[in-house]
Amino acid sequence: MERANKINKKSKIPLYYQLMDIIIEKIENREFKPNDQLPSERALVETFAVSRATVRQAIRELEIEGYVYTEHGKGTFVSVEKYKQDLLQFYSFTEEMKKAGKEPSSRVLNFEIININKKLARKMNLTIDQKAYKVIRLRLADNEPMMLETSYLPYNRFPVLQQQELENKPMYDIFREKYTVTLNKAEETFQATSVRESEANYLQVESDSPGILLERYTYEGAKIIEYTVSVARGDKFKFHVTLEK
Repeated sequence: MERANKINKKSKIPLYYQLMDIIIEKIENREFKPNDQLPSERALVETFAVSRATVRQAIRELEIEGYVYTEHGKGTFVSVEKYKQDLLQFYSFTEEMKKAGKEPSSRVLNFEIININKKLARKMNLTIDQKAYKVIRLRLADNEPMMLETSYLPYNRFPVLQQQELENKPMYDIFREKYTVTLNKAEETFQATSVRESEANYLQVESDSPGILLERYTYEGAKIIEYTVSVARGDKFKFHVTLEK
């Protein structure tokens, strides 16, 4: 690391915060790239003439803010950039990955027609004598697993839906083109979760890794035409919303 960026010990700004700013700038200008290892504590101490406690506090704060991650016994590394999702507009995984310059794809892990139970009937405003498709898909970007989705679709609205279609084309495109669906609203809730072992195998992360649990209801008029529960990798996504008074 060069001495181009120096810490001003006469400044009122805390030393650890100045060090954070220097490292963040190097990450943002790609001097430190995703998964690159940061210089050691000792190297940072010597380069910036600060205490080991200052370095540790800076690294700890960078980790909390998601800029770096630590592997015990190995060191500290630059985090992979997270995909920013704006919650103020209707979105699809496919379109968002394309905007990010990634090649989206889906792998259908399960496709079946099921009888609706009471719980699912309540969630989808259907009756238990109706049927639904249950579709489990692994969503990928540049062939890297990103999200595991389980979707339920009313059978009566999509009577001849085929697994092969979902493997070759985005679900919402099929809705619009084949079934002339007009999507007018989606409600989505999200919360922190831990990735279960069965999910971790598909997402290629460690079991109990941080994840994001998403629950989505998609509407055609007043009718729910899709109910989806997804587990997204916590190291890949962040969500954004703008609040105006």
